[in-house]
Amino acid sequence: MYGDVQNRIIYIKKLSLSVTDYINKTLRILLYPFSLLYGVITWIRNKLYDRGILTEIHFDIPTIAVGNLSVGGTGKTPHIEYLIRLLQQHYNVATLSRGYNRTTRGYLFAGEEATALTIGDEPMQFHHQFPDIAVGVGERRGLALPQLLMDAPDTEVVLLDDAFQHRSIKPGLNIMITEYNRLFTKDFIVPFGRLRESRKGYARADCMIVSKCPPLMNAETRQSIRKEINPMSHQQLYFTALRYGTCYHFLTGEKEVILPGTGIMAACGVANPQPLLEYLLTLSKEVKLLRFPDHYYFSEDDLDKMQDGLSQLSSSFKMIITTEKDAVRLRLLEDKIAARRLPLYVMPMNVFFLFNEAGTFDQYIFEYINNARAKQYNNE
Repeated sequence: MYGDVQNRIIYIKKLSLSVTDYINKTLRILLYPFSLLYGVITWIRNKLYDRGILTEIHFDIPTIAVGNLSVGGTGKTPHIEYLIRLLQQHYNVATLSRGYNRTTRGYLFAGEEATALTIGDEPMQFHHQFPDIAVGVGERRGLALPQLLMDAPDTEVVLLDDAFQHRSIKPGLNIMITEYNRLFTKDFIVPFGRLRESRKGYARADCMIVSKCPPLMNAETRQSIRKEINPMSHQQLYFTALRYGTCYHFLTGEKEVILPGTGIMAACGVANPQPLLEYLLTLSKEVKLLRFPDHYYFSEDDLDKMQDGLSQLSSSFKMIITTEKDAVRLRLLEDKIAARRLPLYVMPMNVFFLFNEAGTFDQYIFEYINNARAKQYNNE
């Protein structure tokens, strides 16, 4: 009898998986016509730019665009932070973003009163982490960049955040990021897939970075991906992986080493929390994920959920871990978090280049900037 029950359970599980698979395939088939329509629209738009009917504005100042073909989750923000760290000791750096999911509109320059609500979470992260650089936001980047240069006239290099599809500005250097586990070559246009435009859009990139690679990725896998992407003769291709640092207390900034046996609740409102979750599982056996939508603004009810989640952990020492992007949105509830004495910690993250190519990439960036600045001075 026990065997019959087990067989029935196995049968039900297989049936459930089959139904789920059937539903997913059916939905993808139904969504495919919408992907075709969206693809035609973006193709026409790109052709209008390519033929000069729609105008791309070129600025003499060195401009580096960092973006992707897909919707979110490629690790764009830590790559911009890498560039900021690389450049800020040599040049006056500014960033310009759209300011996604903010409550304001138009151009804004980040000042002392800026919050994630007013300028968006990613620009606020740049402003919080690097207070010495200029940070601006604006939906219409062609109009926003001159305003940013007026607010920060000493700017020598501008980093355009998520500007690969926003072609109103023609960047001097176009960096496109694609995720290791979801290469653009194997993806489809939304809503059938996650691409914002045809795969052929990669041709606009001067440099491509395959992000979130396994830290110990071998040369054979690297060569296989290079063959899959097949970069053009003018395109550079690099590979990066994520590296997590020592977490720090949300309120005090004091660093804390996560000891074995710590109960961890990861509270994340990012596109893909999986890399963080996998890393935390290497540090503790008791890890639970409290997931929120990407760019989510937390409420007091969410703090209650975090407290409830902590109470369900069996370990004697417990922590709430969040990302730096989530932390800038949680700053809006800083007083509430302090009053509740939540053990909230922030996990810093950065990228590093595989195959000892950091030096090569850095030189590539500096060569572009030096050449662009030389042309700028000649034009003056």
